[in-house]
Amino acid sequence: MQWADEVKEYTQAIKPVKQDIPLMQRLLGFIDFTRLNENDSEANIAAFCEKAQLPLGHVAAVCVYPEFVRLAAAQFADTPVKVATVANFPEGSSSIESVLLEIGSALEDGAQEIDVVFPWQRYLAGEREYAQSFINSCKAACGDKVVLKVILETGAFSDLAVIAEAAKDVLTAGADFIKTSTGKIAQGATLDAAAVMLLVIRHTQLKRKAGIKISGGVKGIEQALQYLQLAESIMGREWVSPATFRIGTSRLVDEIERELQG
Repeated sequence: MQWADEVKEYTQAIKPVKQDIPLMQRLLGFIDFTRLNENDSEANIAAFCEKAQLPLGHVAAVCVYPEFVRLAAAQFADTPVKVATVANFPEGSSSIESVLLEIGSALEDGAQEIDVVFPWQRYLAGEREYAQSFINSCKAACGDKVVLKVILETGAFSDLAVIAEAAKDVLTAGADFIKTSTGKIAQGATLDAAAVMLLVIRHTQLKRKAGIKISGGVKGIEQALQYLQLAESIMGREWVSPATFRIGTSRLVDEIERELQG
């Protein structure tokens, strides 16, 4: 399938939208509030988590390094905010054995969602079956109740067709979400990459609902709303919910809070 023309059709149709309080509340509910800094401590993770619930709404999830999952799980016990963590992060080059140990430990500590980096280097080197088996094993470790988000690292892919092929392989291997980026390489999310991933979700015949997570360089409200509009135009407004659409960001909550207070 030729992707460029269809992607261009959707991305060029994106227009500015009027920002109001209901829209800000809705946008807040799609956020995976993320803090993945090498110098994090329990004190600053606890302070970070305090921002996840605002008077007018809450984020979908917080995403922290595995060593802080237990803290976050305690902080969000009996709340609607989910606790996510990362595995095979950020390079995507760990062995499946070590990644499964990472996932198992995170689940024991209370993680409800796992964001695992796709072994994209091996996939691009031609090891397609290995990469699919890797994701299948990760989903088996997560089970039906834990959400598995697979980070494609789209900025490392040469063109839209390769992103589309990888997205389809990951979905058929069992991913609940396909995610754009780690945010740890120069090229993060783009509208083109997101569009082709959404189109793959729409065209792939699955027996379950799959979602997309936009991550890597999403810093402002206007940019986040472009991705929301893109998802609605490709998948339909009724499809877009926290069960199928997320935005990974560390900064957006503060900006939304200022708008809600404004």
